[in-house]
Amino acid sequence: MLLNTIQMNSKNNKVALAFFILLFTSSITFAQETIKEKVDAVKTTPTTHKQKIDGVVAKVGDYIILDSDIDKSFLEISSQGASVKDITRCQMLGKLLEDKLYAHQAIQDSLKVTDSEVKTMMEERVSYMVEQIGSMDKVVKYYKKNSEEEFKTYLFDILKEQKLSSEMTKKIVDAVEITPEEVRNFFKSIPVADLPVFGAEMEVAQIVVTPKVSEAEKQKVIDKLNEFKKDIQAGSSFATKAVLYSQDPGSRATGGFYKMNRKTPFVKEFKDVAFSLAEGEISAPFETDFGFHIIYVEKIKGQDIELRHILLTPAITEDALKEAKEKIALIRKRIVDKEITFADAARTMSDEKETRANGGALINPKTQDTRFELTKMDPSLYSQVSNLKEKEISLPIMDEDQSGKKKYKIITVTNRIESHTADYAKDYTKIKELALKEKQIKAIGKWFDEKIKDTYIKIIGEYRDCVFTNNWLKK
Repeated sequence: MLLNTIQMNSKNNKVALAFFILLFTSSITFAQETIKEKVDAVKTTPTTHKQKIDGVVAKVGDYIILDSDIDKSFLEISSQGASVKDITRCQMLGKLLEDKLYAHQAIQDSLKVTDSEVKTMMEERVSYMVEQIGSMDKVVKYYKKNSEEEFKTYLFDILKEQKLSSEMTKKIVDAVEITPEEVRNFFKSIPVADLPVFGAEMEVAQIVVTPKVSEAEKQKVIDKLNEFKKDIQAGSSFATKAVLYSQDPGSRATGGFYKMNRKTPFVKEFKDVAFSLAEGEISAPFETDFGFHIIYVEKIKGQDIELRHILLTPAITEDALKEAKEKIALIRKRIVDKEITFADAARTMSDEKETRANGGALINPKTQDTRFELTKMDPSLYSQVSNLKEKEISLPIMDEDQSGKKKYKIITVTNRIESHTADYAKDYTKIKELALKEKQIKAIGKWFDEKIKDTYIKIIGEYRDCVFTNNWLKK
């Protein structure tokens, strides 16, 4: 792994990087199995069987850390499928101290995290947990709370602290910029023997043909949505209708609920209708690229709208599927016969807006460039391109998304990049990302040094014997 290859300037950088990554990738997930290891005693070894009475072990500003908070952190990491065997209680306390300091300073800096925002996050998490575990009662029992209200209060506090911590970290790293000269110096500072090796990559392009929906099928969906609207106006529950019938996998479990403002990245047609409605109003059926919708506006709070929607997608007939397959096969033949290039065919004949302008080139959602590392490629995409030679064009492939929408496509590998040692010219984007990350880590380390000095911090009892990366004991 690259981060193990590059020599950091100090131990602080290495540990800060680990927690930096953890902060940006962590989320509360709720598995149905508990940790098998016991993690109760204060030791520098990761696991032990000693039991300890719960109590306050540290304080950062107005925030306290209980001994049981350390146990809960182990539980959360284990629930995500990660191993905790190499993490000590002292290290976990260090991470919790960092989180508390971030949250404390976010309040000092007046970073905005509203209760309504946290409440929305909480409702989404609760819905997910209920779906995973089976019922609200089981969720409450799993977290050893006495009631749903007690559990939600507990979860609200956790999510608010996490959001404050996230906003504070974002403020620190967003202020960090890097120049081309700094990138060059970063690359030159890496010994030749320690230069990272980048895995094999490829660049991929595709052409998509979407089956045409008949007017008759569109009208069936419109009529169904109008029927739903009439039932709801007569007293039926919009949320229940959404759970039972909506084809939007992102909101169906929560009764079609979304909270949005004008900056929320929804398609224009959806936003235009949502912001044209008054509180309590239900829209007429309208169309987007996803299908047909109706929207019910529950609340308008300043610039924010809380709404529910139902999405129905018109059925695709077998004749329409056959026609789409014949069209994509004809496009492929014209490219193979060299009547037209793949890129020009994509620009003029592909139905996929996102890739059409770039000649069909796919963008890696993780890196925002056109390269896909083979070991990190989405399995479904990898299976479609792994056996293709460079410039070879696949046979027509039928794809189906989460909502059941079908389309045909052809794929080609436009470029293969073999595994290689980092090259400044060829890999500038990757090297820039690494240089920026190192600079961000240093900025975070400097921030910790300054804020620890200025903040009330107390560590109690045996935990004062811990060896921390940051100077929490102010020695």
